[in-house]
Amino acid sequence: MLKYTFRRLLGMIPMLILISIVVFSLAKLMPGDSLSGEIDPLNTNPEYIAEMREKLGYNDPLPVQYFNWVTDFVQGDFGKSTRFKVPVADVIMEKIPNTLFLGVMALLITYILAFIMGMYSGRNPYTIGDNAIAGINYVMLAIPSFVAAVFAIYFFSFHLNWFPFGGSVDILIEDGTLEYWLSRLHHVLLPAIVLGAMSTASYTQFLRNDIIENSRKDFVRTARAKGTPMKKIYNVHILRNSIIPLVTFLGFDFAALIGGAIITETIFTYPGIGQLFLDSVTNQDYPTLMALTMLLSFLTLAGNLIADILYGIVDPRIRLD
Repeated sequence: MLKYTFRRLLGMIPMLILISIVVFSLAKLMPGDSLSGEIDPLNTNPEYIAEMREKLGYNDPLPVQYFNWVTDFVQGDFGKSTRFKVPVADVIMEKIPNTLFLGVMALLITYILAFIMGMYSGRNPYTIGDNAIAGINYVMLAIPSFVAAVFAIYFFSFHLNWFPFGGSVDILIEDGTLEYWLSRLHHVLLPAIVLGAMSTASYTQFLRNDIIENSRKDFVRTARAKGTPMKKIYNVHILRNSIIPLVTFLGFDFAALIGGAIITETIFTYPGIGQLFLDSVTNQDYPTLMALTMLLSFLTLAGNLIADILYGIVDPRIRLD
């Protein structure tokens, strides 16, 4: 397993280099550049602008500019945000706790609901409750997340007034108090439900079908012949086999949720890196945009690696070496 993990980590390096070339090229192909955000906006003297362009390296050949950007990036210097006039690392570090909180809550909601509904449907197939859960799942799979977010805001925020429609915490609450954390939880629940709805639906159906399939296998018939209670057969023998694939999805889920948060955070005006990403595109904040794209790409590769490792851990039959 260690050899496999090390080999996969080495394999991520050429992928990240290729991604960095694509990100840098796309940033250069986009209209304008970030020079206007790095110089004094009140000084329109052409000589000053030409001097700053030369000083900041905008006149260097593209390979030199790429090398300088990558070298600084590896050392943790992501450049300066042309919109916020502060280092990009500071901007991202301010936003990323909100996105991580949203992603973790969405994962918790997804796995808890999928586990409860999948277990019920798998143990009671083709009943009214199973069909009702299947109907809910198909609706969640059919509705795009941005449409679901709009409906959720209208119904649960404006109509029922159960959840706030934007922000991450009430602004009048003192930081660090119990009321503050309850407010944060209250603000994140609705976007987390919308973000995890599609995964919940697919995992519920997956777990249901796997439980039904496993309940017909020989080891279950053997357990029943020995007089093992059905409750123990489902909760121990069947569930242990059926839950293995869901565990391996965890790595993929985390990267997918971070990426999916871009749309959800924007609709809910939730101040995370998803909203920051679209804000960077709108304002041509290229240093922030490039850093976020590299971050999301790295998380995707890391998520795939974690999923592969988990698969080898939970299922000893897999020989990754």
